[in-house]
Amino acid sequence: MGFAGSDSMKITARALLVTLLLASTGIAVSSCQADRDIDITKLGVETDPPETLYNQGLANIKAGNMTEAGKKFDAINQQEPFSEWARKALVMSTFVKFRQGRYDDAVTTGNTYLKQYPQSEDAAYVQYLVGNSYSKQIVDVTQDQRAAQQTIEAMQKVVTNYPTSEYVNDAQAKIRFAKDQLAGKEMQVGRYYLERKDYLAAISRFRIVVEQYPTTNQIEEALARLVEAYYAMGIVQEAQTAAAVLGHNYPDSKWYDDSYKLLKSGGAEPRENSGSWISRAGKKLLLGT
Repeated sequence: MGFAGSDSMKITARALLVTLLLASTGIAVSSCQADRDIDITKLGVETDPPETLYNQGLANIKAGNMTEAGKKFDAINQQEPFSEWARKALVMSTFVKFRQGRYDDAVTTGNTYLKQYPQSEDAAYVQYLVGNSYSKQIVDVTQDQRAAQQTIEAMQKVVTNYPTSEYVNDAQAKIRFAKDQLAGKEMQVGRYYLERKDYLAAISRFRIVVEQYPTTNQIEEALARLVEAYYAMGIVQEAQTAAAVLGHNYPDSKWYDDSYKLLKSGGAEPRENSGSWISRAGKKLLLGT
């Protein structure tokens, strides 16, 4: 993909996409000052050939005219659907919608592309844009975390389907962040139940964190809260096991210090019961899975 024509437009579409995407996610890149005085909004999109429309769309992106760029790419898809120009235009249309903050539209357009061209040269990039569109919609843990789950699913496809792509490392980082959000949501609900002495409900939430999100930042507190909840219920052996697993994996944690003091206050100490679900989960922690 690239600008056709004059020597002043020897920038490829892929290079432009990567440059603009990195800039939108906070990574500094160097570029020439774009000419923002470009005005091609009155060109006839209904009659121009697809190559002309495509290059006009790229010029509008470079000039910062995202709305007009989107019109150019959409016109190509209307005029010549399933053509090579339409394929390229779908990539650019997904990018434009993402840059405009129209994340749901970017997901829809991106998924349309992926259904039609799953093995194309731009498929990894489009899948990455879909994942980023979900990631941009992740909200505070006190709110619904559907976008976090969707981020994980979309970015895992980048990792699984396109393992050699340049987007894998950032996709994995986005997955880790989204998992931490999901774990944080479980902790928030678990603490709510714990404060109201609904210990069984609290334990079920903390257990989700320990078993499903063991590599997140929430794991230390989750184990400590299990100590607290089990101890409050009088199930001391499980409290001891949770404390022992916490101590084995995070001996310098303030959460372990608190758990140790809680047990000692009642004459107990951390001691692992190998038959406990907490002990089995702890072995996975040691393996880093």
